[in-house]
Amino acid sequence: MAHIVDFKTVSTQGLESSPVANALAGLRANEARYFKNKYDHVFTVLPASEAKSTIDRVSEILRKERDIVIAARPLEATAFQVENVRMAYVFYESGLSINVMYSIDDEKKRAVGFKLSEGMEVPAELDSFKFARQKSKLAGTIRGSYFVIKGEY
Repeated sequence: MAHIVDFKTVSTQGLESSPVANALAGLRANEARYFKNKYDHVFTVLPASEAKSTIDRVSEILRKERDIVIAARPLEATAFQVENVRMAYVFYESGLSINVMYSIDDEKKRAVGFKLSEGMEVPAELDSFKFARQKSKLAGTIRGSYFVIKGEY
């Protein structure tokens, strides 16, 4: 069952099994606030069991673009479109959040972003990436990185 991510009252609903559930919930709320403020989009997530196609799409892009397979278990995902950009997010039990930004009409605006919740280690499958730090009132310190998508999906 889908639920709206509330960025005013941060909840760990759906993320309870994560060892960094509070930080991951803050990270998820941070994303919800961004999309509400920038696009007036209500950020809604589904349990992984109900979001297989989104998780499969993100996994396919990671595998085909960089031969990356995420070891952590996905907990939630969402897919939506704002303006001319298709977005997909997967939130993993380890505290990792992966997003795919895929512009429909500008192939230069297609990328995969990784965000690490405060308190989690960099997963082995992402240790070749350099992560920048960002402060968030909702999520503490977020570490992020990305790569540009070259293929068509």
